Amino acid sequence: MSAEVDALTVVNQLRDLAADPLNRRAIVEDQGCLPGLILFFDHPNPQVVYSALLAVRYLAECRANREKLKSELGMMLSLQNVMQKSTSPGETKLLASEIYEILQSAGKEEAEQAEAAAASCRRKAHFFLGSNNKRAKTVVLHIDGLDDSTRRSLCEEALLKIRGVISFTFQMAVKRCVVRIRSDLKAEALGTAINSTKVMKAQQVVKTEDGGELMVPFQEDASVLVEENTDIPDYLPEDESPSQEQDKAVTRVGSVTDGLGWLSTAANFLTRSFYW
Repeated sequence: MSAEVDALTVVNQLRDLAADPLNRRAIVEDQGCLPGLILFFDHPNPQVVYSALLAVRYLAECRANREKLKSELGMMLSLQNVMQKSTSPGETKLLASEIYEILQSAGKEEAEQAEAAAASCRRKAHFFLGSNNKRAKTVVLHIDGLDDSTRRSLCEEALLKIRGVISFTFQMAVKRCVVRIRSDLKAEALGTAINSTKVMKAQQVVKTEDGGELMVPFQEDASVLVEENTDIPDYLPEDESPSQEQDKAVTRVGSVTDGLGWLSTAANFLTRSFYW
């Protein structure tokens, strides 16, 4: 197996582990994972770079991780390099910019945390943090049929094909997906992509004035042009897809032991690859 394929496999596994909130503290506390992810930001394969950014974006959702992420040697500089590199795809630059803004404001958020604790908890359950980015917006989807890792993989593949999708995370217990998209992308495009799987159906979750929630179905007869993303290769080739091999399925929520076991393997790979 080539070094590039090894790197892609490792970073995709780390991304999937970071998508589970139960694994995020362990990944950040591991001495090898963060330095390795930062080095992946400069990898020649754009898919590796995007996967590494997405993993860090997941890790940054945990407030307790942000100061550590921000202070990690090379993190902020490497994010700036990705943002400024002329060869970086647009979605990659936007994701790097979003992470940079979140980490840059980490100190301010801690100072305001006590004052805004109640409001923050309500928002955090439904939205990605950092939604003040005017170039991006958050869409919350309730997906009927999102029952297992195979369906989740199918949903991931549908979302990754849409140009303008920045990042997403799943809340499997409540069949939801929180998606960050460019401000010019219509939410209907997400519904069209997920509904096209024929085994899942998406509705948009919106907040009402009294703080409640309302599920708004997407119009089935609405013709929405979905622009496919060609800048970034597919994340999961068929020979690595969770839908094809159950032993390589994305870590389920609660599978902490399995996740940490693979985390140790990933850390060993990063140590062998980048340290001397």
